[in-house]
Amino acid sequence: MNVPNILTLSRIVMIPVFVVIFYLPVEWRYVVSAAIFALAGATDWLDGYLARKLDQSTPFGAFLDPVADKLMVAVALTVLVEEHHSAVLTLPAVIIIGREIVISALREWMAEMGSRASVAVSYIGKVKTTAQMVAIVMLLAFPPGIAWSSVGTVLLYLAAALTLWSMVLYLKAAWPDLFPSAHPASPEPLDDGVIKD
Repeated sequence: MNVPNILTLSRIVMIPVFVVIFYLPVEWRYVVSAAIFALAGATDWLDGYLARKLDQSTPFGAFLDPVADKLMVAVALTVLVEEHHSAVLTLPAVIIIGREIVISALREWMAEMGSRASVAVSYIGKVKTTAQMVAIVMLLAFPPGIAWSSVGTVLLYLAAALTLWSMVLYLKAAWPDLFPSAHPASPEPLDDGVIKD
């Protein structure tokens, strides 16, 4: 257990606190729940930075970090969907959560196949994560009907579009392993240089 892993665990501890505060019958619940989510996002960046800077990367941290991120995002989107009661917000939320499930399953399968490097995080994923975090903070901070909440919805659609794009890239990279019969191995040459059928 080191500082980066403690920060990662703190994001999971924040989840029930976040939910309780979001449903308190007070006006400041929006701003405080948004601040908690923003703090969780900051610890996500900080634990990764410290793990690299202090050379404290561990298998436990590598497992727990994406779990904590996905839990926090899924919970935040779920409470927002319930709060807004709107198909307009539900659609991008379903896309984002659904993509995370698909990619998590794909990465687990690729790891078992020994091909995890072929589906490493891309720059599109980083842009998607930034748009997603900013969108969720804005949607949490402002009640439904406020102009800034609408801006957050637009950003969430941008994040959902990037989510689909990055999923296509993941699937494209994994396609030869998913459908090996459609991508036969290169034929081996005979000793005389003739290619086998």
